[in-house]
Amino acid sequence: MATMKSMATTMTGRRRLSEIAPLILQSEIRSMTLECERVGGVNMAQGVCDTDLPPLVGEAAAAAIAAGKNTYTRQDGIAMLREAIAAKLAAYNGITADPHTEIMVTAGATGGLYTAALALLDPGDEVILFEPFYGYHWNAMRSLRVTPVAVELEAPDWALDIARLRAAITPKTRAMIVNTPTNPTGKVFSLAEMEAIAELAREHDLFVFTDEIYEHFLFGGAQHISMATLPGMRERTITISGLSKTFSMTGWRVGYVMAAAEWMPTIGYFNDLVYICAPGPLQFGAAAGLVGLPKSFYADHAREYEQKRDRICAALMDAGMRPSVPQGAYYVLADVSRVPGATSSEKARRLLQDTGVAAVAGSAFFRPGGGENLLRFCFGKKDEALERACEALRAY
Repeated sequence: MATMKSMATTMTGRRRLSEIAPLILQSEIRSMTLECERVGGVNMAQGVCDTDLPPLVGEAAAAAIAAGKNTYTRQDGIAMLREAIAAKLAAYNGITADPHTEIMVTAGATGGLYTAALALLDPGDEVILFEPFYGYHWNAMRSLRVTPVAVELEAPDWALDIARLRAAITPKTRAMIVNTPTNPTGKVFSLAEMEAIAELAREHDLFVFTDEIYEHFLFGGAQHISMATLPGMRERTITISGLSKTFSMTGWRVGYVMAAAEWMPTIGYFNDLVYICAPGPLQFGAAAGLVGLPKSFYADHAREYEQKRDRICAALMDAGMRPSVPQGAYYVLADVSRVPGATSSEKARRLLQDTGVAAVAGSAFFRPGGGENLLRFCFGKKDEALERACEALRAY
């Protein structure tokens, strides 16, 4: 066992943590997942999406493994998948992209954002995020020594104040990150909001990184708009998405980046450096899903999740925890002022203790001091687990 003296020497000498390490804390999502496992509760903290994998997707991946397709692929992914992504982008998003020069398969959407940021941003740059923000976006920027700048959205509908966004832009601003539908609020940015963001991006010559991983989770007539389809945005938008959520295969880590050909070689270099490639045989499964699943799959999928949303929101209302009803994605933020605890982290642990339902502290999605009366619940659960959670919340 190291003595206090030796530990102090290690921490202050050449062998020490990086300067950024003390600023990056363990994800509250991971912490609550571990605590939930310890007590055998219902994990509504982590966005694992544990509904069933489409059989076609699993069978294609298994066939690829059996056929020996288990080695590295090209760093930008197999041609079959890149071509399927290009077809999907054209049909669903309205984006025409060359599968050979403008599309790269990544280790999840998170890997896509990280490698694109490595390629296009410098330490000291500022990047604007919208608050509540996805904590991984925030911490990814900090880990790259890029400064994240939060622009607060207006509750309860999480509306964007364009004047507030304009005021946040400085000479150091290089990019904005737009996540729509949004984690954790389920907000879907409107066309007017997207156009206003695009106007500022053009005016100040900024990149826009979009995280569109929840693009097929839309409720109540909400419509998904891809930033790259707006005038003058194709060449400055880095479109990031993936199949993890849509196909319920979050553990597969298959995402993608679409960007103008001038940016892709450098993004690809960092993708190769950090990840080498996305898992080879699983790319074949993802391609089979994109090619083989009918349009009805996506409509049925959205309808199923809208029903799940309505069930959890009703249970939260019955429990006296007012939800902010989401337009998309599969998360809901709820006001948990009635749950004992001085902070949202304490409230999350108290709720788990009392009900066996794990949620994420709202503070994980805000700057210090924000979100302390909010918890985020993930409703991407199988029906039996969701019902167990709803019953426990109602009984609280």
